Amino acid sequence: MPIVPDEKDWTWVLSRQCPQCSFDSSTATPATVARTVQNLLPRWRAVLRRPDVAERPDEDTWSALEYACHVRDVFSVFDQRLNLMLDSDGARFENWDQDLTATEKGYANADPAVVSAELTAEGMQVAESFAGTREAEWGRKGLRSNGSEFTVLTLAQYFLHDVVHHLHDVDG
Repeated sequence: MPIVPDEKDWTWVLSRQCPQCSFDSSTATPATVARTVQNLLPRWRAVLRRPDVAERPDEDTWSALEYACHVRDVFSVFDQRLNLMLDSDGARFENWDQDLTATEKGYANADPAVVSAELTAEGMQVAESFAGTREAEWGRKGLRSNGSEFTVLTLAQYFLHDVVHHLHDVDG
């Protein structure tokens, strides 16, 4: 059963600390993303081993399994976006409907063990991509379909907030 889509523009996390998860994006750089993602992967794998991983806390909130599937796909989408920006300054990103993706990919019925392996692989891939960026590339730009402009630096910050925030969502 689909939940009400989150249509908020979360780019505000680039200018102030998130009051919900306490993440301060100003502390993140492409150089720190790799280590942070690698440090968070064991926590995500632990979440996926919970006996209640597929249970929604209420009808309007994803289960921990659905959040983990989303984060797996966030790893993939942001790896693609980063590489677009590195290949072409001023790259444009297609809109990504995360709620449609959740339905189409059957997040609610996914196998937690499979998701754990995929999340780990995608996490290591995006970590490697961010680790490979040079400081001289941090100013390269990309444009989201809604007009939000990112640099490689702000993409790293926005991306990392998403991963940390969703771990907070399932970890409390």
